Amino acid sequence: MSGHSRWSQIKRKKGKADVQRGKLFSKILREITVAARSGGGDPKVNMRLKAAVEAAKAANMPQENIKRAIQKGTGELPGEAYEEITYEGYAPGGVAVMVHVLTDNRNRTAPEIRHTFEKHGGNMGSAGAVAWMFERKGVIHVDASRIGEDDLLALVLDAGAIDMRQVENTYEIVTPAAEMESVRGALERKGVPAVDAEVVYAPQSTVRVEGKDAQSVLKLVEALEDLDDVQSVHANFDIPEEVMEAISAA
Repeated sequence: MSGHSRWSQIKRKKGKADVQRGKLFSKILREITVAARSGGGDPKVNMRLKAAVEAAKAANMPQENIKRAIQKGTGELPGEAYEEITYEGYAPGGVAVMVHVLTDNRNRTAPEIRHTFEKHGGNMGSAGAVAWMFERKGVIHVDASRIGEDDLLALVLDAGAIDMRQVENTYEIVTPAAEMESVRGALERKGVPAVDAEVVYAPQSTVRVEGKDAQSVLKLVEALEDLDDVQSVHANFDIPEEVMEAISAA
């Protein structure tokens, strides 16, 4: 997967836990509400909702919060009407960026996204500007201590995965977007729960950036992720791990 995946891991390890927790809860609750509105309130038949609920449980979100978010989505409780939009643009160094948002006011969100791009040396493009550089894929992380590499590889390939690699103490499993839940289900039946799982925009190729451009790219990604309406940011940068570590520590 892209350097963006590695950057996210570095940030989770070194970030401010309380701030991250609050933002994470907000993003997950929005996703639960939208998933329930679009596909119904039963996670057994709504795979998007199931993935969102699993993410909520992994974040130790109270069950009552999850229930209320589902009820807002199904209309049992009043709630905001969120619109899904994907914004596209370029970061310094020619890095392509995809920004997925859930917003109740696109007239507020679009200027915020544009301003953030421009503030950090990038520019927002039109729809389709960079989407062709990315593919939708599922990414699942598994604790490497729970199962041997050969056994895991055989299990996930049979279930529909297309790639797997070890990243420190976890295995990163890549699946077609439509197969992510079936692969996760196979893992659960084997007694190997996922640490996390999400559908991402995976770059088909990457752009190598270093020096000031690398710092500007990562600052832009962080600034976009900090916006309340932004659910996820994906980019095709390739930055050496030691550079990412140094920037994170600064």
